[in-house]
Amino acid sequence: MIGKDWQASEELLRLFRTIGRASLLLDLQDSHSGNMAVKWTDRSGREKIVITATGSQKGDLEASQICFLSPGETDYGYYKASSETDIHARILAIDGVRATFHAHTKDLVVATFDDADKPNKPPAFIPVDPLGWHHLGGVVPVDWLAVPSGSFEVIETVPKRLADHPATVVQTHGTFARGRTLQEAFFLLGIANTSGYIVRLLQKLGIDVDKLRAEIQTDPAAHFQYRPVPYEIGGDDVCDFPEEEEILAEFRKTGNRVFESRLSPFHTGSISARGVDHLLYAGKGAMPRDLGGPLRRLPIRQEAGDLNEILIHKLIYAETDFQTVMHCYLPEAEALAYFRYPGETGPADRVIPIDAEGGFLYLVIPVLPPKVDDETLIRKLHEYKVVIVRGGGVWAVGAQSLSEVLHHPSSVREICLYRIGALERGLDLRKMEPKKAQRW
Repeated sequence: MIGKDWQASEELLRLFRTIGRASLLLDLQDSHSGNMAVKWTDRSGREKIVITATGSQKGDLEASQICFLSPGETDYGYYKASSETDIHARILAIDGVRATFHAHTKDLVVATFDDADKPNKPPAFIPVDPLGWHHLGGVVPVDWLAVPSGSFEVIETVPKRLADHPATVVQTHGTFARGRTLQEAFFLLGIANTSGYIVRLLQKLGIDVDKLRAEIQTDPAAHFQYRPVPYEIGGDDVCDFPEEEEILAEFRKTGNRVFESRLSPFHTGSISARGVDHLLYAGKGAMPRDLGGPLRRLPIRQEAGDLNEILIHKLIYAETDFQTVMHCYLPEAEALAYFRYPGETGPADRVIPIDAEGGFLYLVIPVLPPKVDDETLIRKLHEYKVVIVRGGGVWAVGAQSLSEVLHHPSSVREICLYRIGALERGLDLRKMEPKKAQRW
């Protein structure tokens, strides 16, 4: 190949750079770590592997930092292709895989540490949250390798793992994920790291994670509100209401904030606003800037085949006067939903704010069981405006705007963080909670 051939197209460069920046916002890697690769067809119809250059800053990539590999040779350009190029090439050879992403997923890496004598076979990581359980197939393989980066061991091990699993961990090094698109691979990495974060939070709260895992493996359906929809490929630029500029801008701003504030992993959760006979709906609610999701106009009436996620939005509008609805998979709330006060046998049915602003906004926040019926969910939303469903995320409603409904999960995250922080310090939450809230 000659020099110009390894210059990335504007569209491809924008995709790599945007996802690189989004991964930095999630703290999935440091300024120079990790790598991304995709299969790409050039104008002549030749398929190539496109991969980020070694040591490149993924959020500020230049065209020369994306390398194009032919089947028989590599054109390194000004920069050298990733030291893990061979690993990505083998992953991309898996049937149906067109993208792969490696990142130093800190929470999942820490959650899979052990201090056993080496060599050893670490246990697989078992998610306990609904997104991790369903999207990762209930298990993430973990391998200890003597040389965890760029070695023959990695080249042999990681692609074999990814042939059967959407993500896999190289112990102490990070996570590899594969997808049909780079967006899907990023989605899976975000889900995997969030699952690691939730397990770490549960351990801080003194929850017996091994026992919880065994219970979920025995009866997964009993622990989750419902199965999240599979990740949908394409259509992220679809908008059914481009002429409604004001509400369109609000949807995009709200989706950006959900992602950037870590209220829900990338392309999870949902947002809606009521119309006269329709609702405006974002089914990939956490949307980074320049990485949007489909914005649809749907009938407000219930229809055969409505997905659970959409159906709950419609039920809320049918039974109340609320104008906006939001659903987030807030990791801090997911973990705190399993908290038990000392001496009690079951998880608490409420979260009580111990911070000043949280207490000003909410007396309590109800925690509902995974299989809560629709009537109870809607009644609690009518009474409290926001609820936590154990194994189902945070649901919130607003009387007017998207900004109003966004405030609820954002506040809940801070409330949960304060409670978790107090427990980390060994403080007695009962003494810190307002007495009137304890009588709720």
